[in-house]
Formats: sequence, C-alpha cells, structure tokens
Amino acid sequence: MKVHRDDVQAGCILEDDVMGMTVNPIIPKQTILTDEHIKILRAFNITEVTIEKTRVDGRNVRPKTSSSAAAKTDSEEVDSEYIYEAKPNQGMVSTYLNSVEEFKKEFINWQSGMPINLAKIREITLPLIDLMQQNRSIIYSLNQYSTKKEYIYHHPVSVGVLSAMIGKRLGLNSGQINQLAMAGILADCGMSKVSSTILNKERPLSEHEFQEIKLHTANGYKMVKDSPLLKPEAKLAIFQHHERFDGTGYPTSEKSDRIHLYSQIIGIADVFHAMTSERLYRSKQPIFKVLDMISRDLFGKFDIKVVNALIGIAGDLDIGTAVRLSSGDYGEVVYKKANAFTKPIIRLNNRDELLDLSKERNIYITEVLG
Repeated sequence: MKVHRDDVQAGCILEDDVMGMTVNPIIPKQTILTDEHIKILRAFNITEVTIEKTRVDGRNVRPKTSSSAAAKTDSEEVDSEYIYEAKPNQGMVSTYLNSVEEFKKEFINWQSGMPINLAKIREITLPLIDLMQQNRSIIYSLNQYSTKKEYIYHHPVSVGVLSAMIGKRLGLNSGQINQLAMAGILADCGMSKVSSTILNKERPLSEHEFQEIKLHTANGYKMVKDSPLLKPEAKLAIFQHHERFDGTGYPTSEKSDRIHLYSQIIGIADVFHAMTSERLYRSKQPIFKVLDMISRDLFGKFDIKVVNALIGIAGDLDIGTAVRLSSGDYGEVVYKKANAFTKPIIRLNNRDELLDLSKERNIYITEVLG
C-alpha cells in the first residue's frame, strides 16, 4: 500500500523499490525499514513509498494519515500513529509473518513445559506449503524478514518452507512434502529446552555451551516420538538433521545412506537459511555466495542430489531476471549454463557490457530484484 513518508515507521517492509534521481534504487524492495532508512527518505525528499500491509513483527498495519499530516514539511516533527489490525492479510509476506508469530507462541509454550500440539503445527504448516507452491521466489525473501532478536522463531518456519521446496524438487508426493515441512518446522523444537542465556548469547558459544545446544536433536525427538500425526521418518529427521554424509555430524555420527533423505533435506535447508540470515553473533551472507560455499566448502557433507536440488531452486534464475551484484552494478540475466546455475552471464545496466560470472571469482549476485 502507498503511504506518506511521515507515516512510515521502523519495521515496515518496502513492497517496491524507492527510486530517486538515479538509475538504481535508493532503497531496494523487501528492505525492512529502520530509522536510518527513514532519514534517507527525508534526505532525498521522497514523499511517498509503497510498503507491505504487514510489519516484520507480523502485525498488520494501516497508517492513520490525515491531509494535514501529509502536508507536513521536513522541518516539522511527525508523531504518526499506527492502528494494528487483528485479522491477518493473506498476502505472501503476511502469511509467512503470521506463521512465525503463531510458531513463537508454540515455542514459548514448550519452554514452559507444555507438550507439542501437532495439530497446531499442521495448521501453521499448510498455508506455508500453499505459499511455496504459488511462489518460488519466496526463497529470496525468507532471510529478509528474520532479525537477530527473532531469528530463533523465523529459522524453523523458514526451514519448513525450504524443506518442502527441496522435497518437491526431488519429486516427493504431497503427503511426503507435508510430513517433511512439519519435521522441518519442528527440527529445532528441542531448542526450547536450552537455557535462554545460551539462546540469547551475542558472542560465539563456548565448547560447554555448544554441547548443550547439541542436545536439542535428542530432546526434540523425545518431544515428538509419541505423536501419531508424525510418521517415523519425520521423527527420525528431527533426530538426524545435524548428521553429515561423511560422518562428521551429530548426535551419532551416522554416514551416507544411514541418514534418511528427510534428514538430508532438512539439514541443508537449516544450513542455507542460517548462513543467509542475520544472527546474534554472525552476519548474513548473500544467497548466491552461500550456494557457492555449500557446493564447494561443504562438498561431501550432503548427498549431491540434495545439494543440486537446493541450487536448482535458488540458483536457476529465469532469463531477464534483474539482479544486483557484489560490485554494486545492476543488470539482468541473459544466459545461464547448465553446470553453473549460480554464475550466469549478466548484461550490465550502466554500460553496454556482458559479464560472465563463471569467470569472476570475486563477483557474485547479492540480490534478486525480479
């Protein structure tokens, strides 16, 4: 929805690029606005922007704007008020953020000792699967909405969505995808038994603290093992999702075909979302850089078919897709190679030049603009 600049508050999400007297956006779409962004809007004299109807905290928002408020000048102080609507909007962003808020409530219940309500988890999962079926590009947005403070709630929901997408790419049927998505969302349910001090720590964990974190797989399995709504393979995936193909994972250092396909899928979804998201003590990495790191640095950790499925979903951009590069240039995909999805040939916007990313070691796609 379009709103006056003075009605924008931190936490709003841009629906469209903010353009100025420049070829490239001043602030790209899907940015979670901060007070600094709002200062930029003022500096560039941008009077109107288009934002999502849902804030990053999951609450829907309707600006309370009057004609006098719209007429305020930059020198005037604006005390905009927002009215939060209880009924969620059914767009992509609001569906996802509403699921995160519902998951957060469940996680807090588990922390207080309540059992897992699988019917509620299924209720959270199904709209996300529909979302995944409708819009593959959601894979480029999931990390945008996660914040350091709320990461522990965003991460499981995103892992569920990513797991469902990978499962579909690998040809699983709808029943299997439903089970896989629920297992993905519940993979870290055992984190609810970890000390809040450790969960909220802003510095790297000590070895002792990491050992406590590693117990979450076994604790998670204990929390779901008696539920008739989860199939045995989904429960196993919750226990195994940190196992690695080469035997370097935990909790039991299983190898290769002793690690279930669901476990492999959730494991790589977990790594991908974690690496591309802002966390308490680690900065997020661009999606395409992470895909290269997974295929190169984590070679042998995952079954190659699962790696290729993830790269095929996230890295296979359509011809004509607009992108931003780590060099600061903008362009569009004009050709892609079957063996190098993440490194297409880009036509640069600001000069008549083609750039073959497969020949550029230090330049990669940082943002997919659509």
